[in-house]
Amino acid sequence: MADFTFAHREEGFDEHINWSIRGYQNLLNDVVSFSRYFIEDDTNVVDIGCSTGKLTQALIEHNNDLMPNANYIGVEIAEGFREALNDRSFTCILDDIRNYDFKNCSLVTSIFTLQFMPKKDRQTVIEKIYDGLNVGGGFIFSEKIDCVNSRLQDMITFNYYDFKREQFGTEDIMNKERTLRHMLKPNTWKEIEEMILNAGFKTVEQFWRNHNFLGAIAIK
Repeated sequence: MADFTFAHREEGFDEHINWSIRGYQNLLNDVVSFSRYFIEDDTNVVDIGCSTGKLTQALIEHNNDLMPNANYIGVEIAEGFREALNDRSFTCILDDIRNYDFKNCSLVTSIFTLQFMPKKDRQTVIEKIYDGLNVGGGFIFSEKIDCVNSRLQDMITFNYYDFKREQFGTEDIMNKERTLRHMLKPNTWKEIEEMILNAGFKTVEQFWRNHNFLGAIAIK
């Protein structure tokens, strides 16, 4: 299988994502800030697709003063991140999130992960997240989406390529697109919203967007 995670990029995974998604660090900062509203002692905080553990570690550092007894768990499917996760101060599980049993969660985060999952499994995973959240718990997620209008899709896509060319060559950009072609299958926002509501969440709101990437919060 191709390394769709780009865990071994020369510039490092975290830097690669910063260069690939405009405003990515702002998104992470918002997720950490919003986490303060949800994380509680003696509950689980699960980061789906934790990659290098950067976000999970930031959640700990931001909330440990008030909620020192929260339990943090990072779940990551890619073997390429094993070494980076060895030094982290939270529980790391190398496994497919579809096998994970969510329980007693005050917060679940998912930063650009559902889009890589087979579409047939996404509703089931969101339902498992909902079932595993405590009442008042939050699901903070980000996804790449497709536009409904083809003209807007073209405009945003090529504007995004112009941004990426500030750091990457055209061949590198196209090679990455080719690598992800069979795995990255975005939904529209309407489809995502329907899955969230069908799982049982009563509300979901977007809080961040740049190009075709967005962040949202759903509350149980």
